[in-house]
Amino acid sequence: MKHKQIIISILFVFTGLSSCHVINHQYKSPEYNSAELFRNEYSADTTSIANIAWKEYFQDTVLQSLIREGLKNNYDLQIAYTRIQQGEASLNIAKAAYFPNVSLVGQVINRQTGSGESGSKILRLGSSQYSLGISANWELDVWGKLRSLSNARYAQFLSSGVYRELIQTSLIANIATSYYSLLALDEQLAITRQTASLLEENLLTMEALKEAGLQNGAGVEQSKALLYRTQVAIPSLESQVGIMENSISLLLGRNPGPISRTVLTMQSVSDAMIIGIPAQMLARRPDVRQAELSFRSAFELVNAARAAFYPSITIGSASIGYEAASLSSFFKPESILSNIIAGFTQPVFARKQLKSNMKIANAQQEEALLNFERAALTAGKEVSDILFAYRSSLSKNEIRRKEVESLDTAVFFTKELLVAGEANYTEVLSAQQNLLQARLNRVNDKLEQLQYSVELYRALGGGLE
Repeated sequence: MKHKQIIISILFVFTGLSSCHVINHQYKSPEYNSAELFRNEYSADTTSIANIAWKEYFQDTVLQSLIREGLKNNYDLQIAYTRIQQGEASLNIAKAAYFPNVSLVGQVINRQTGSGESGSKILRLGSSQYSLGISANWELDVWGKLRSLSNARYAQFLSSGVYRELIQTSLIANIATSYYSLLALDEQLAITRQTASLLEENLLTMEALKEAGLQNGAGVEQSKALLYRTQVAIPSLESQVGIMENSISLLLGRNPGPISRTVLTMQSVSDAMIIGIPAQMLARRPDVRQAELSFRSAFELVNAARAAFYPSITIGSASIGYEAASLSSFFKPESILSNIIAGFTQPVFARKQLKSNMKIANAQQEEALLNFERAALTAGKEVSDILFAYRSSLSKNEIRRKEVESLDTAVFFTKELLVAGEANYTEVLSAQQNLLQARLNRVNDKLEQLQYSVELYRALGGGLE
C-alpha cells in the first residue's frame, strides 16, 4: 500500500502543477475599427434587416417552401454537418490528452533454464511468472501546452459550425436569387410571346396595305424579319427556364424537374433597406467570424509552440497489480506489485527547431490576423457596393415607366399614321422593337432589385434564423 500512496501523492503534486499555466497568454478578440466600414453610412440605429428571420423576410410562401426543402436536403449543407462531426471528434481527441492512458495488462512468462536426466526420463528445468494489473502513462500539462492545443482544436470545431452557417446563408440567398431569376425568365418569355403575337397581326396589316397599294414588298419583308427575330428568341428563353429549374432542383437536393412558382408581379421591392451598424454586421457574418476563429486557433498554437521550450514531465509507466510464480498464490497480499516511472525532458539540441517552429507559429498568427482584417474590409466593401447598386437601380424605376409608356404610345400612333399613309413601315418597326426591349429591360430592372435585396440580406449576415 506504501507504493500506492506514493503514486497517488506524485499524481496529486503533478496535477497541481498542471493547473499553473505560467506561460500561456490569454486570448482576446482582435480589435478592428469598423466605424466607417460602410461608405457614407453613419447610422447609429442597430435595427437591421439581418435580424429578420428568413421566413419573414421572404414573404412568398412558395419560395419559403423551397428554402425549407433546401435546408433539409441540400448536399453542401449535409457535407458541412459532417465537418462539424469531424471537428467534434478532433476536439475530443485533444481533450483526451489531459487524461492518462489506462490499460489492463496481463502477462505469463515461462522461462526454460536447461534440462537434465533422471533415470530414463529427460527433465526440463524452468519457472513461470504470472502478472495482472492496471498500467497508466500520462504527460502532465504543467506549462499549458496540451490546453493550448485543445483550445486551438476548439476554435477549429467552432469554425466548422460557422462554416455550416456560411453554407446556410449562401444557400438561402442562392435559392431566392435563382427563384427570382426563374420568375423573370417567365415574364420575359410571356412578353416575347405576346410581342410575337402582335407582330403577326402587324404583318397581316402590312400585307393588306400592300394589296391595297399603300405599302411595298420591302415593308412586308421587314415586318416578317422582325417577327422571326422575336420568335427565334422564344426557344432560347424556354431553354433558360428549363436550365434554371434544374439549377434550383440541385440546390434543393432533388432530381432535375419542374419548380413550383408564382409570378414576378407578386414580388415587392422595398425602397429602404435598413442595414444597422458595421459592428453588428461583423458579428453576424459567418465568413468574418470564421476568419476570427482561425486567428484564435493560430493564437493558441503560438502558446503551444512557446510551451515546447519548457521541460515536459511524463509518467511513462505507473502500474499496480499482482505478480506471482503460481496461480495458487496470485491474489495473496504479498503478491501485490506497484511501480512508477516518471520522466523529465528538457530540449537541448532541438532549440533551433523549436525556435523555427515558434517563428512559423507567429507568422501564421500574423497571417490569420491579416485574413481577419481583410475579411472585415471585404464585408464592408460588399455591403457598400450593394447599397450603391441597389439605390441606383431603384432610381431607374420611374424613368423606365415613362419610357415604356412613351414607346407604347409611339407604337399606337405610328400604326395609325401607317394606315393613314402618313408614316412608313420603318417607323412602325422601330417603335415596336424599342417597346419590346424597354419592356424586357423593365423586367431586368425588377430582377436586379430583387437580387440586390437578397444579396444585401446575405451580406449583412441574414438567414441564420
